[in-house]
Amino acid sequence: MNRYLKYSLVVIVISIIGMAIYFFAIKSNEPVENQRQKEVYTCPMHPQIIRDKPGNCPICGMILVKKVSNNHAVESNSIENLLKPTDNFIVGNYQTTTAKDTTLISEINLPGIVAYDPNSSVNIAARISGRIEKMYVNYKYQKVAKGQKLFDLYSPELLTEQQNFIYLVSNDFDNASIIKASRQKLLLYGMSGNQINALASAKRTNPVISIYSPAFGIVQGTESMVKSTEGTMQNPNTTTEPLNVKEGDYIKKNEIVFKLINTDKVWAVFNVLQGYNSLIKMNQPISISSELNEKETITAKVNFIETQFNPTDKSNRIRVYLNNNTLKLPIGLRLQGIVKINLMKAVWLQKQALVSIGNKKVVFIKMDNGFKAAAIKTGIEVNGFVQIIDGISVEDTIAKNAQYLIDSESFIKTE
Repeated sequence: MNRYLKYSLVVIVISIIGMAIYFFAIKSNEPVENQRQKEVYTCPMHPQIIRDKPGNCPICGMILVKKVSNNHAVESNSIENLLKPTDNFIVGNYQTTTAKDTTLISEINLPGIVAYDPNSSVNIAARISGRIEKMYVNYKYQKVAKGQKLFDLYSPELLTEQQNFIYLVSNDFDNASIIKASRQKLLLYGMSGNQINALASAKRTNPVISIYSPAFGIVQGTESMVKSTEGTMQNPNTTTEPLNVKEGDYIKKNEIVFKLINTDKVWAVFNVLQGYNSLIKMNQPISISSELNEKETITAKVNFIETQFNPTDKSNRIRVYLNNNTLKLPIGLRLQGIVKINLMKAVWLQKQALVSIGNKKVVFIKMDNGFKAAAIKTGIEVNGFVQIIDGISVEDTIAKNAQYLIDSESFIKTE
C-alpha cells in the first residue's frame, strides 16, 4: 500500500512539472507587442543615465530621449538601441529658425569696367589709292588730337587730278563751273582748301598728300587688328602693340587704314550673375563708384541689357552710357555698381541655415528628438537670404546654423 502511494506522488509531481514547462513555453512564444513594455529615458551622450520619466541629463543638461525596454533595464554598456544612423538624423538641442514668405527690398552689387563706346569710333580710310610714304601714328592706343597729321600718301591718281586743275586755272580761267568741279574732286581726294589754294598759286604739283585726323581719339588699331580682338575692349598687355600698316605699304581706295575711338563717351559694362538678370530693368537707376575713389558715386540709368549669355563666367551684361568729357574715366578702370531692387514675393531662408554638398543644398528639419537632413531646391541669393523653391515650407522648424550639425559634408545623406 505504501509503495502505491509513493508511485502516485511521483506521478503527480512529474505532471505538475510538465504542465509548468508547457505553460512557460506558450508564454514565451506570445507576440512581443502583447508583452508588457516599460518606458525609460536616457541621455544620448551618457547612456548610463536612465530615468523612468522625462527630464534633463544631470551631467550635460541634454534632454533625455525616450526609449522602450522589454521588462528589463537598458544595458549601460550599449547605446546602439538609442541612436538613429548619424548620416541622416542628428540628436541634439540647437537654435532654430523658420523660412519666411515675404518680399525683400535689397541691393545687388555688380562688378564692372570702363570700356570704349564703338558708336563713337571714326574710320580713317583712304580716299584715293596710293603708297604710304610716312606714318606719324605707329602704335595701338596712341592718343591723337583733332587736326593731327596721321600719314603721308603718294598717289599717281592725285598727281593727274592736280595737273588737270592747274591746266584749267591757267588756260580756262573763265570756265568757273569746270574749275569748281575739278576743285571739288581734289577736296574729295582729301586735299584741304588751303592746299588747293596753294596749288593754284604756285602751279606746282605735289603727288604726296597728308591725311589729318578729323576728331580727337585713341587709335584702336587697323581693321584686321580690331576684328582679331573683337569682344575684348582692351588688352592691357598690348598697349604698345605696333600697327600692321607700315611705311611703303600700298592701300586701295576706301580701304580703312585704322580706327579712332573717342573717349568722351564710354560704356560702363557690368556683369549680372545668372538668375539676377530678370530683376534688372531698362532705365533702372544705378549708383556707380570706381576703384580710384570709392566714396564718390555717379548716378546713372541702365541703358542696355544684353540678351547674350556668357558661358565662361555664367553672366549677362548690362551697359550704362557715360559722358566722359568731364569724368575722365580711363579705359579699363574697374567699377562697382549698386542697383536697388524690389524682389518678388517668395519663401526666403537665412543662408547659414543650409549647407551645400556638391550639387545639393541641405537643411536640418527639427523632429521630436533631433534634426533630420532634407534636400531643398534654391533660387537666387540676396543679402544673406536664399530663395526656397521646393523642399521646405514656412511651417517647418529649421536648424539656424547647419554647419554646427555636421562634421563633414560627406557624412550627410538625404532621402
